[in-house]
Amino acid sequence: MGEPLQIPLFNATGEPAGSMAAPAAFAESPNRHVIYLAVLKQLANARVGTASTKTKGEVSGGGAKPWRQKGTGRARQGSRRAPQWRHGGIVFGPRPRKYGADLPVKIRRLAMRSVISGKIASGQVKVMDALKLEKARTKEAMAILGRLHVQGRTLLVLPSVDAMVSRAFRNLPGMRISTAGEVSVYDILAFRNVIIVKEALAILAGRSGAEAA
Repeated sequence: MGEPLQIPLFNATGEPAGSMAAPAAFAESPNRHVIYLAVLKQLANARVGTASTKTKGEVSGGGAKPWRQKGTGRARQGSRRAPQWRHGGIVFGPRPRKYGADLPVKIRRLAMRSVISGKIASGQVKVMDALKLEKARTKEAMAILGRLHVQGRTLLVLPSVDAMVSRAFRNLPGMRISTAGEVSVYDILAFRNVIIVKEALAILAGRSGAEAA
């Protein structure tokens, strides 16, 4: 194995503070198929599955035969609830169902390691020593992002919920704030830039199975 990947390191105000070696958990080659499975699982679990249509046995009306069987010159009809009639039942329409899926723990951990490893290798991850704000000022949040030189959609990963930081950053366009315990593979993949507080990076390494390595 070669030298560990280096991640740009910044202080609490966004000023450069050198670099740090990526945790061993994020030093492997990304497994694209496992990332795909993790994203598919999250999108499937997000589906409500409440779409529903009525069959001919559920629509109203249609108790009597529309006309007699023979002698009219028209095709035989048994009920106005049949699918070929307007307001009739639907054939093979959607019914309520569960789309939920699950993955083994090892696969979920590998997916998290893979997506973060890929982001680090492509230079899309920046680590901050800490991030604490005295007041929830969006102007100060913009200044920090400016010093970090990030543009486009950005994900900020905190070690835990911080109301002051969230209020300062949440109104910025293309910005999302999450915690290390809640962030998903899809979240990390969906954003061009990922800013991780150093303490949160350790939590992500633990979620990825580093403690078992």
